[in-house]
Amino acid sequence: MAKNILFVGVFCVLFVLWLRYFEWRSIFFPTREISETPQALNLAYEEIFFKTEDGVGINAWFIPVQHPLENQKKRQYAVLFCHGNGGNISHRMEKIAMFHGLGFSVFIYDYRGYGKSEGRASEQGMYRDTRAAYEYLLKQKAIVPEALIVYGESLGAAAAVDLVAQTTVAALILEGAFSRAQDMAKELYPFLPGFVIQTKLDSLSKISNVSCPLLFIHSEGDEIVPIELAHKLYNQAREPKTFLAIEGDHNFGVINFQDKVIEGIRAFVDSL
Repeated sequence: MAKNILFVGVFCVLFVLWLRYFEWRSIFFPTREISETPQALNLAYEEIFFKTEDGVGINAWFIPVQHPLENQKKRQYAVLFCHGNGGNISHRMEKIAMFHGLGFSVFIYDYRGYGKSEGRASEQGMYRDTRAAYEYLLKQKAIVPEALIVYGESLGAAAAVDLVAQTTVAALILEGAFSRAQDMAKELYPFLPGFVIQTKLDSLSKISNVSCPLLFIHSEGDEIVPIELAHKLYNQAREPKTFLAIEGDHNFGVINFQDKVIEGIRAFVDSL
């Protein structure tokens, strides 16, 4: 009898450990190797390392835009780029080029455990990394909050919402965003009961605290994050807000339909 109880106890512990690892691997897909830099696009950039509040070293790139003198009276924006769950900053070249082409300086950073950043990826760590990136821009690059646009891509949308719900920025752009981890789990793993999901990524409860203008970009054919979850988040958000529906899949919709995205972002920023 005692052996059976011990066996059941060990099995339960191992199952919980497996479940936590499975959950982590379903969320984070970090890549350490940096495949290329903005230099490949002939863009000048600065490589930066900064520390989070818990002492983790984070790697980032700052890609500045030099504006002609005749445009100096117009507000010059910078984009804080919160990337998705796969790869690292070197896998976002097309979007870096897109924002740079729109006339925005870009600050893109890797979460802990990604690229050259120290540590291991986690939900709370991602939030700390994003807050540290925001504070670095304000303190070290002298960018005022009113000139900062936060861009959240897929998983990065959760980091972006968490940040903007607690700070001041000019605008928030969310691409491929979802409402919360529990809703995503129901879509991807319908056989799992919701109570076993430890990760929150609960943008739904935070989005109403975002007071700046919002732009949602989502592919109608998104095969990973159903557009209904983006609409769920959008419906909970405060005005002013805009929803830009595009075509294509989750990872390449914005790239393949870039003309429509650029037009939508330009109109959104012009309205600020």
